[in-house]
Amino acid sequence: MSVISVGQAAVLGVVEGVTEFLPVSSTGHLKIVEGLMNIPVDDDSVVAFSAVIQVGAIAAVLLYFFKDIVRIVTAWGRGLRNREERYHHDYKFAWWVIYATIPIVIVGLAAKPLIDGPLGSLWVVAASLIVGSGVMWAADQMGRHKRGEDDTTFKDAMLVGSSQILALLFPGFSRSGATMSTGLILDLDRVAATRLSFFLGIPALTGAGIYELKDALGAGVGVAPLAVGTIVSFVVAYASIAWLLKFVAKHSFNAFVIYRIIIGLLLFGLLGTGVLNS
Repeated sequence: MSVISVGQAAVLGVVEGVTEFLPVSSTGHLKIVEGLMNIPVDDDSVVAFSAVIQVGAIAAVLLYFFKDIVRIVTAWGRGLRNREERYHHDYKFAWWVIYATIPIVIVGLAAKPLIDGPLGSLWVVAASLIVGSGVMWAADQMGRHKRGEDDTTFKDAMLVGSSQILALLFPGFSRSGATMSTGLILDLDRVAATRLSFFLGIPALTGAGIYELKDALGAGVGVAPLAVGTIVSFVVAYASIAWLLKFVAKHSFNAFVIYRIIIGLLLFGLLGTGVLNS
């Protein structure tokens, strides 16, 4: 019997789709909702399920940015064949995404026992939500928002890509929050920082989902819950991406900062009163 029912998978798919690309921590929200539904958050198959349904959200990114991705991949292919094409920004950007993914892959494989173990505690999630809020607020204040997407460099990609490690080690910090904050500190405008976060998330999240698929299927989650969770996350994530890009074009990240602090404090309260187990 699957440790996650189809109905629970649908709920978790909605949570994943809404929160994966918002800077509020999808991992943190999934763990909270799993706990409230009495799903064992430390079960290997549940951890794997959370990683697998991220693929639905990534599929939404691939569809939403399909034209951009085709343009970048095409430029990369031309550059591999023709030396003169290697000066094109899209060709270089494709390589930057590849290089910027290497740090999180190395850390993810090396620290997997810690990530699946003590660092997966809801106490860590609560603390990371609040600490990450402070980082996000400071980054939004510090950033001069003067550089657009065409101004990104190899240094930007590596620093933003490496910042994903914070969310990997401290679930609750938020991958989107870490990458967007780093982009703002580097003086990218909010839209450029958000789009860079999307592109850098594609290989990292896709790789994590594929890597965890065998554990999800082999350790207690049925095919039907996995399929439902992934499909629902795809549909909801697509709408979430469209909304976020419109939002950041006109607003600061303060609303997300306040929300994260409230959720972090609420989680501390639920843990402290025994409503949720860490």
